[in-house]
Amino acid sequence: MLTSFIEGLLCCLTSKPANTVVPVETSEPTDGYEFVEVKPGRVLRVRHIIPDRPVVEEPSLGGIVSCKRKITVYRNGHLFIENLGERASAELKTCQNGDTEPNSTMEVELTDCRNSSPPVSIPEARSGSLTAGNNGASETGSAGEAPAAGQAEQSQQPRKRRRKPKRTVVIDCERRIAGCKGTHSDVALFFIHGVGGSLDIWGSQLDFFSRLGYEVIALDLAGHGASSSPHIAAAYTFYALAEDIRLIFKRYAKKRNILIGHSYGVSFCTYLAHDFPDQIHKMVMINGGGPTALEPSLCSIFNLPTCVLHCLSPLLAWSFLKAGFARQGVREKQLLKEYNAFNVSSFVLRAMMSGQYWPEGDEVYHAELTVPILLVHGMHDKFVPVEEDQRMAEILLMAFLKVLEDGSHMVMLECPEAVNTLLHEFFLWEPATLPPPKKEPKTRPETAKAQTDTSISEPTKVRPATAKQT
Repeated sequence: MLTSFIEGLLCCLTSKPANTVVPVETSEPTDGYEFVEVKPGRVLRVRHIIPDRPVVEEPSLGGIVSCKRKITVYRNGHLFIENLGERASAELKTCQNGDTEPNSTMEVELTDCRNSSPPVSIPEARSGSLTAGNNGASETGSAGEAPAAGQAEQSQQPRKRRRKPKRTVVIDCERRIAGCKGTHSDVALFFIHGVGGSLDIWGSQLDFFSRLGYEVIALDLAGHGASSSPHIAAAYTFYALAEDIRLIFKRYAKKRNILIGHSYGVSFCTYLAHDFPDQIHKMVMINGGGPTALEPSLCSIFNLPTCVLHCLSPLLAWSFLKAGFARQGVREKQLLKEYNAFNVSSFVLRAMMSGQYWPEGDEVYHAELTVPILLVHGMHDKFVPVEEDQRMAEILLMAFLKVLEDGSHMVMLECPEAVNTLLHEFFLWEPATLPPPKKEPKTRPETAKAQTDTSISEPTKVRPATAKQT
């Protein structure tokens, strides 16, 4: 603590970052580690493992899922989602919440709309307007004071108007989804960490899936791990980091790619899924939070000067250990040190938190996704409540939510076996191929002959065969 205070004081006096992360020489240069220059002077460390597959199989055809939904955004901030898929996902939605029908409607309130009226369902609003019209047309139906009293009550009640949509998005497409095995050469797994992490936090997953034959790619974000650390805050905005990841993805992408993101990394996965909808086959969100647009908080400890944050770095590390892990023991401290988690400079940490500005990533943006998504949540996570992941699962078209009771925010470090099993099962999953619709049986020859025999008595109907005989 005393060392951090002295370094922070020197930082204030010299106006230079006290702890700066710079690229380091990896201890295993031949174990799949590469340094990729995405821009001049901007170098990212990437771990790319190409397994030696003794057997290569052809991918199966899988199943076709109809992705049909209508998303309506109203001016009062309500979001109305109507799922129209016939084959869509009785199976998918049943796995999600157990009681949702394939052709269902859902109305939610946008989280960024503060002064919005209480939700009113669309069918109720329409029936109310029709009832008002019927009452107005039947004024002369009966005499007396009762109709007048009824009219007075109706005149006092506010008249419901049909709301005009601000924007309507219609999705109508089909996706072919097949299982992704390690023996398939057209599959690649991309792992993206969040704030304060590094590619090392995916160590268990990278080793596990590379042994199964999968090609895996993980990277260090700028300022994290062994990637370069620019001394300018603009280098750590959402769009700057997203462009880095986009270039890495284009460099290593295969025909079918699976994105696995953690925390802040989930937002980058969503961004890529919108940019490359045909190349993203599946996606995994681990403690990613709700489908809300990103906006930096004005009242945050990370708005303090860099030197002050550096003085508080031991306290921040202790807070992260307490909130990020279900248990705070020697094993968890060793995991933080071993996997290089939450080991970034105060300047990078401050710039990362203040640069989380992504207004496009709202609920509509997430509702437009048609890729199958697995959501993994640690029950003891104090950074991301489980209600946020539940809301995300409701907004998405095809989503599976799995909650691990023994995990927290760093669930991939706490429960690596359980996480690996969930991910592998999801990679192998493919929708059941529904049998083709039954065709109507053709009329039997005997039945057709009987029908023609009964029509002889009618003078206007003559069989061609009878005409030939005459």
